[in-house]
Amino acid sequence: MKVVLFCGGLGMRIRDYSDHIPKPMVPIGYRPILWHLMKYYAHYGHTDFILCLGFGADVIKNYFLSYNECLSNDFVLSGGGKELRLLNSDIHDWRITFADTGTTSNIGQRLKAAEKYLAGDDVFLANYADGLTDLPLDIQLAHFHRAGKVASFACVRPNLSLHFVALGRDGLVQSIADVRQSNLRVNGGYFIFRRDIFDHINEGEELVHEPFQRLIRAQQLVAYEYDGFWAGMDTFKDKQFLDETYARGNAPWEVWKTASPGTTPGETLEPRPHVARQVSPVASARR
Repeated sequence: MKVVLFCGGLGMRIRDYSDHIPKPMVPIGYRPILWHLMKYYAHYGHTDFILCLGFGADVIKNYFLSYNECLSNDFVLSGGGKELRLLNSDIHDWRITFADTGTTSNIGQRLKAAEKYLAGDDVFLANYADGLTDLPLDIQLAHFHRAGKVASFACVRPNLSLHFVALGRDGLVQSIADVRQSNLRVNGGYFIFRRDIFDHINEGEELVHEPFQRLIRAQQLVAYEYDGFWAGMDTFKDKQFLDETYARGNAPWEVWKTASPGTTPGETLEPRPHVARQVSPVASARR
């Protein structure tokens, strides 16, 4: 199954990095967040990627054109440095399409630009390329197929250090709580689409604005609710959190190290009981 990754964003809120490189190339450890995401999909057997490029396209192209597998694999160096033998490989079975989708295009436009590379694909995956999770992808796919709808996205709890406030008359505070402890959910950016999605996107439209509203009215949009690890990288503080999590040596999103495909540690491959439900505009409005 093909995976469409939106890689053209400016990442305006991560200034220390995004002034020079596209947001998906911001490093977590010694690899960009884009690499971590591609490893996640590859773990589930999805190794045919379409990168929707925009700002900093040359950075992404050059990264893969000069990719050094020794950075993330064991290897043997011999012959005074003349001979190198990799003991395992990262990307030998990856197929990557580099698609120029415009420097100022929104997500809906980038997806439309990738349509020509999805000919013959009834179902495909897509991702904002700025968040990491240990979500069991094959179980999300099973939920999507049972629902029989046009689109699905992972519906997660926000990782924001904010407080959720309920007000009464005259600004009287009725309650205040950590937003992470509320019932609020956001669009986690992990999408599954049928090819029919292109019938719902008009020229210039942003994906979750007009197209998703049409899908909601037609009852063709479902959410897969997930309460496990998910972290978006929207700010420098978010990047610090991901770096610290990675440095501790037990990064939850590295499912290729910790679990068999479709499971999390200690979990069997049984579909979780989720209800396909109509999603409100608030819940789908991360982008």
